[in-house]
Amino acid sequence: MAHPGLEELVAKFQAARQSGDVAKPSEEQLRLHRELAEACPAFTHNVLFLAWLLQRRLWTAQDDGQDPEPAFAEVQRLLNQAVQGSYRSAPALVELGFFLDTYRDSSHEAAKLYEEAAAKASGTLKDAWWGLIRYWNAERTKETLEKALRLGELAEKMFPDSHELIEELMTTREYAAQEGLLGPEQS
Repeated sequence: MAHPGLEELVAKFQAARQSGDVAKPSEEQLRLHRELAEACPAFTHNVLFLAWLLQRRLWTAQDDGQDPEPAFAEVQRLLNQAVQGSYRSAPALVELGFFLDTYRDSSHEAAKLYEEAAAKASGTLKDAWWGLIRYWNAERTKETLEKALRLGELAEKMFPDSHELIEELMTTREYAAQEGLLGPEQS
């Protein structure tokens, strides 16, 4: 059996998502998302969404009178799968942490996951800010340099040890001084 292509996965995800109301997930919607998760367990976006839908059912008490443990076990399995399939991405770690904290009374384990997610998200944020500042420097207009200076102030506070950011900010200040946006003592 051939693995579905990306376009096919996205189309199936959209069809599954549109097959019901996210506020009150239907059995058909859950079935379609489960089939997609089985066909491609590494399609983390679907796995996370399916886990969220199942939790949504628990929050809205659609399964009142039934033992919630099978649903909890499925959600936890899906979230663990998403963490593994996403190479421990920040969103997957946060979702697993929230689940463990909320439904499994494992706040200590959740805190470790939140810390790991924060570190990964912080690294992504640093890289994105570096890219923006670099882009704005390349544009080199008054407006873009002002944006780069404002973001640079925050970036320096959050990431004082980032050599890449500091170097790019030095370039920003040099360009800003040349444009008269900074005095010589500020560059």
